[in-house]
Amino acid sequence: FSFRKLWAFTGPGFLMSIAYLDPGNIESDLQSGAVAGFKLLWVLLLATVIGLLLQRLAARLGVVTGLHLAEVCNRQYHKFPRIILWLMVELAIIGSDMQEVIGSAIAINLLSVGKIPLWGGVLITIADTFVFLFLDKYGLRKLEAFFGFLITIMALTFGYEYITVKPNQEKVLQGLFIPYCKDCGTPQLEQAVGIVGAVIMPHNMYLHSALVKSRQVDRSNKRQVREANKYFFIESCIALFVSFIINIFVVTVFAEAFFNKTNADVNQVCTNSSSPHSSLFPNNNETLEVDIYKGGVVLGCYFGPAALYIWAIGILAAGQSSTMTGTYSGQFVMEGFLNLRWSRFARVLLTRSIAVTPTLFVAIFQDVEHLTGMNDFLNVLMSLQLPFALIPVLTFTSLPSVMHDFANGLFWKVAGGLLILLICSINMYFVVAYVRDLHNLGLYIGAAVLSVIYLSFVAYLTWLCLIALGASFLACGN
Repeated sequence: FSFRKLWAFTGPGFLMSIAYLDPGNIESDLQSGAVAGFKLLWVLLLATVIGLLLQRLAARLGVVTGLHLAEVCNRQYHKFPRIILWLMVELAIIGSDMQEVIGSAIAINLLSVGKIPLWGGVLITIADTFVFLFLDKYGLRKLEAFFGFLITIMALTFGYEYITVKPNQEKVLQGLFIPYCKDCGTPQLEQAVGIVGAVIMPHNMYLHSALVKSRQVDRSNKRQVREANKYFFIESCIALFVSFIINIFVVTVFAEAFFNKTNADVNQVCTNSSSPHSSLFPNNNETLEVDIYKGGVVLGCYFGPAALYIWAIGILAAGQSSTMTGTYSGQFVMEGFLNLRWSRFARVLLTRSIAVTPTLFVAIFQDVEHLTGMNDFLNVLMSLQLPFALIPVLTFTSLPSVMHDFANGLFWKVAGGLLILLICSINMYFVVAYVRDLHNLGLYIGAAVLSVIYLSFVAYLTWLCLIALGASFLACGN
């Protein structure tokens, strides 16, 4: 083992880990703390470990083949399923980007004391594309250093909230290592499912498999390939541990301060502190519901204006960093699936336009104070796209014709298959629970029709995956 070599391979894992710290994850964290207290910390730990194992497969694919996941899909799948797969992944990137851009816009709104509206924050966030292009022009290592700086800001800001609130350390440890949820009902169960859906991002598999290509590896030398796989895995462990600690900060702050609080409790405190946002919380005994915006407001009411502004800075860092990695994902996916060879500027312009246009419409026609439901919808949207990243990555890393001597062994085939089945089942429960709450017959019928089409395509990908895993009798002689 060499720290010098680890440093040489450090970078891609930290860029990948930003998807575990985007505003959608932060919102899921704070809702988990407010709804279930410390009881779901073990779910966050489990989801992060599962995410690490799946990211390992994506990184190995990029290191061994020299191709990222979208390029391998382009080579291995037929044209029609390849186009559908591209559209599904593009949809996941749009959903993720909407969360990230709106998270940044909310942070800007909080920092400007409401003077900059949501749509203004979105326009400012769009400008980060030019920052991204500027940094990328000066080399990947400088870009990686900038992302490291943003992660440090998140650690410091959310760490400040943690120190200010002083969560009960005994309850934190119990929540982390005792997989049990006492007196939990449907809201807590749905929140647990939401944590898994928010942590494991479909487009992140495509991103990580592409980022590892930035390091020079002699793929004809098995020892060098094995060494690269080892150091990328160690780096991913460190990066996801850092992101996990930051997520822990957010969950425990809201678990300690706002678990079992009612709207009336918060309304009274905000009124006494002369907060201009006290009208956000009706004076009733319903359980407090928080999102990124309201979360910052209640922190300000309870712990002073400094807590609100430091929260907003952390959210801004999360939004800016994840928006830029989303831009990277969009480029790799479009380049790989469509075999585009455009200039970097043209690709960034197209992918940002596709992702940001619907976000701008939402920002213009929606109030910053009423965005809670949209985050739930976007989490459902990305949950639906998970099979279109997880199934291909398991398929190709199990094929000797693609991975040669580095193809998955029996353990990884079985473990990978079970993990993907577990994640897809959990997320389908999340989707069913969301659709059930719509209470509209037309939407039920539409959801039923789309479900048949969706499940048919998932079944097709699963069929090819099972053949790759060794069920050759399914190949029907082909």
